[in-house]
Amino acid sequence: QVQLVESGGGLVQAGDSLRLSCAASGRTFSRYAMGWFRQAPGKKREFLTAINWSGDNTYYADSVKGRITISRDTAKNTVYLQMNSMKSDDTAVYYCVADQNIGDLSAASRIDYWGQGIQVTVSS
Repeated sequence: QVQLVESGGGLVQAGDSLRLSCAASGRTFSRYAMGWFRQAPGKKREFLTAINWSGDNTYYADSVKGRITISRDTAKNTVYLQMNSMKSDDTAVYYCVADQNIGDLSAASRIDYWGQGIQVTVSS
């Protein structure tokens, strides 16, 4: 079992940067691939990024590539999402996800674990 708790969301201005954190509980955190999704009002959940269990490989959606960075600190059981040059289109609920198979992280229906989500609002 893995439990995920996101933090760091809130209201930011367009052009600002923001870092979200996701604290994971569970003895096998280091063996899980981690990622982030988001869901804007009226839209489907959107894959953003994923990182493998060792942190050696990362993947990004084309829509956000170059503006976001995912990283993980295994010692702290935490994964981070750094977002830069934020835009109003980034307004959404952001979800941390975990799965033993990194290939599943791009498809919401196949993911093992979800955080409760955290609101990020970008004002222009």
